[in-house]
Amino acid sequence: MNQTYAVAAVTAVVLATVLIGALGLRISRTTSDFYVASRTVRPGLNAAAISGEYLSAASFLGIAGLVLVQGPAMLWYPVGYTAGYLVLLVLVAAPLRRSGAYTLSDFAEARLESPQARRLASLFVVGIGWLYLLPQLQGAGLTLEILTGAPDWVGGLLVALVVTGTVAAGGMRSITFVQAFQYWLKLTALLVPVLFLLAAWYGDGAPRARFDAPALLRDHTVVKVADTVRVDLDAPLTLTVTGRVDSVPYEHQTVTLAPGTHHVLGGTTLAFEPGASLPERSQLGVPPADDRGTAAGGSDPLGWSQPLAGGRDGHQLYATYGLILATFLGTMGLPHVAVRFYTSPHGRAARRTTLVVLGLVGAFYLLPPLYGALGRIYAPELALTGSADAAVLVLPDRILGGLLGDLLGALLAGGAFAAFLSTASGLTMSVAGVLTQDVLPSRGVRHFRLATLLATAVPLAVGVVASKVPVADAVGLAFAVSASSFCPLLVLGIWWRRLTPPGAMAGLLLGGGSALAAVMATRAGLAPDGWPHTLMAWPAVWSVPLGFLSMVAVSLATPRRIPPGTPGILARLHLPEEFTGTLPAQEARR
Repeated sequence: MNQTYAVAAVTAVVLATVLIGALGLRISRTTSDFYVASRTVRPGLNAAAISGEYLSAASFLGIAGLVLVQGPAMLWYPVGYTAGYLVLLVLVAAPLRRSGAYTLSDFAEARLESPQARRLASLFVVGIGWLYLLPQLQGAGLTLEILTGAPDWVGGLLVALVVTGTVAAGGMRSITFVQAFQYWLKLTALLVPVLFLLAAWYGDGAPRARFDAPALLRDHTVVKVADTVRVDLDAPLTLTVTGRVDSVPYEHQTVTLAPGTHHVLGGTTLAFEPGASLPERSQLGVPPADDRGTAAGGSDPLGWSQPLAGGRDGHQLYATYGLILATFLGTMGLPHVAVRFYTSPHGRAARRTTLVVLGLVGAFYLLPPLYGALGRIYAPELALTGSADAAVLVLPDRILGGLLGDLLGALLAGGAFAAFLSTASGLTMSVAGVLTQDVLPSRGVRHFRLATLLATAVPLAVGVVASKVPVADAVGLAFAVSASSFCPLLVLGIWWRRLTPPGAMAGLLLGGGSALAAVMATRAGLAPDGWPHTLMAWPAVWSVPLGFLSMVAVSLATPRRIPPGTPGILARLHLPEEFTGTLPAQEARR
């Protein structure tokens, strides 16, 4: 990829973000402008802005990387990401807007009349926001490293600086225009190159739909394995090795590996001849703590197009159910998604916005799987290097080359950077809003700007020292925590009048807390091998029911704690605005 073109594209995206954000700054005048754009964002603009911030690095780069490594089974990611808005449309969108809140913490306090519930909800908003921000910053570092060779922390720092400046300057007004622009940029950046790539693929006689066949390397390929992996061979394989394989050191030696399982130490360089079959990562259970598989939670893939139920231990089938549940139910509780619905003029506009979002997001998600399938043919070695997320960026050069490949690669680089900027903007906005209201001593615009700096500084610092996780996996973890905490709170808070503050807090702690603890233990390598690892890596299957059941059980056990204002707040949530006429008390006092 031509670095000059790529850097120019990234620079253009950054400048456009700053200039469009400045437009929002000129019309931001009040505190309400900063938090919710004075609730005047119309459905078309709001839907584009929601789609822009929702389609993150996991969508632009991560899905293609997972499809490259694990095949069609990973299509559940875009299906779940899209279908989550259908659940949100049916159960949450309009009542959430009618609550009149600025944040999920405001909703918790208004519905439960409990400052303690508000503080607990604020902790989860910040935790989920930082968990989601981390892969955006790390993904930006990976992208800039591929484009320019810069250290991997530079991209994250650049995104943090631009986002902090944009959000702090104009708040929700600024990022609404920025995110709407970035959605259309991301869609164009994926759509235009893939048309050229598919045309070139169709014309060069490459394999068609043999997804179950071994991935073949089309040219002489040198692969540097980032982390220690185990690979399976069905037939002898001759290659040149520099490093250690099966604990044996080699220095640029030609080696023939026998069929079976082999351990390749991290940092080892493998040189394959044209037409060689790429080794598959081992299918034998769960990798040890020093292995970093590319599947979410660290599991190794079972191979392309194998039935999920055909696995020897059922881990993959369970993981798929965990993925479906987390993505279907986690969307409604994501802080940066929820805060955008507070910008709608009224409940009907919130529903219309969600309907348009379904169309925009669904159209976008048709594209990343195509890049993953093409990557399986033209860049399969990325599955071994630990850089599968880079497939989208390298394909134009691999397939087309020349000036056209450089230009299309630059367009994709700009689109990828737009993905980091738009999602990071929404997350920073939601986290900064909670920090301003519940942590800092004042709720004014000045303290909001200080909170914006804090919202990006923490994940940026963690990203420098934390191990890199495939972006789609890391985002999936945030979905699992959201589904286990805010999904029960929103659904029961809107539709069940007997919910009590002790019940809500018990559900947040048991459902969301257990999911977060399981996720952190898995990432730290503390989960034992086998089923314990799988259960902790994909907690939504058990943590979501735990969140619901604990909220219901504790609420039924504390009937005297039902807030006295429950009938009034439920009427406000479910009746159109013309029948209620006023906003909740917490909005009036702001």
